[in-house]
Amino acid sequence: MQKELRDIRSDVLPAYRARLTREELRNRAGALKELMRECVLCPHECGAQRLEGRYGVCRSTSDVMISSAGPHYGEEAPLTGGRGSGTVFFTSCNLKCTFCQNYDVSQMRLGRRVSERDLAEILLRLQKSGCHNINLVTPTHMTPQIVGALALASEGGLSIPIVYNCGGYESTQTLRLLEDVVDIYMPDIKYSDSEIARKFSGGPEYWDLVRLAVKEMHRQVGDLVMDDRGIAKRGLLIRHLVLPNGLAGSHAVLDFVVQKISIDSYINIMDQYRPSYRALRYDQLSRMITRREHAEVLEYASGIGLHRGFPAHRRSVI
Repeated sequence: MQKELRDIRSDVLPAYRARLTREELRNRAGALKELMRECVLCPHECGAQRLEGRYGVCRSTSDVMISSAGPHYGEEAPLTGGRGSGTVFFTSCNLKCTFCQNYDVSQMRLGRRVSERDLAEILLRLQKSGCHNINLVTPTHMTPQIVGALALASEGGLSIPIVYNCGGYESTQTLRLLEDVVDIYMPDIKYSDSEIARKFSGGPEYWDLVRLAVKEMHRQVGDLVMDDRGIAKRGLLIRHLVLPNGLAGSHAVLDFVVQKISIDSYINIMDQYRPSYRALRYDQLSRMITRREHAEVLEYASGIGLHRGFPAHRRSVI
């Protein structure tokens, strides 16, 4: 019987329940808060005293601000399944993408303040509603508070996978403190040229840093693993948005995934770019991509051996 219980624990429960005690979760939250004291949570390392109410580059203090929370059906099929991905949208961002489609949340910071206990209760409600996972959108600057809330929610019975849905501009120091806390990493790999990234997203050294971050994510969770219903349980799910005029440097992004991550990587090569927010100020970003531009990237991905996650397709999963 004891062996059966251990098997159930490792096969069914997410990492933060199977591998970490609640005390360890609280300790991780404390270590992350220390990184926020003079903030070095993300690669900007701006040094803002956020615990004292000072704003960082992300324009956030220690207050947890969210814009919305609920089941989401617009994510990749392994996340949404038939009951949705339990999505929490955090306000602010450590990037400033000129073309952000969620700029009202990421740049204008429209949302409401919640406590860590409030956030824990939100996570438990999402689980109770039947969501397959907890999907944390733009979590980078809120990781200490998120892990603190997760420790509380775990005590309350939270037991579905945690998805870390980020822009890829991550510190490996922070990511290491998230090992066995996060079950599914879902980074964007936005660009393969750091100068373009700095110009259009305000992320210095982006290409160097995103490669280090994605390697660390893959080291922790490996390739995406799904159950027999096609629901993601653990692993790395990469997103790459094709930009007009080749600005994303898509070939180099895909070469990196094959050569340095895994040919079995699950990668969603997205075609939904549209000139949002301030994109119309730049001729290079002022139009939607063409079908040919997207198809060419898909063809290149297939040609170098990638085979999971594209072209995007959805199937009904109960």
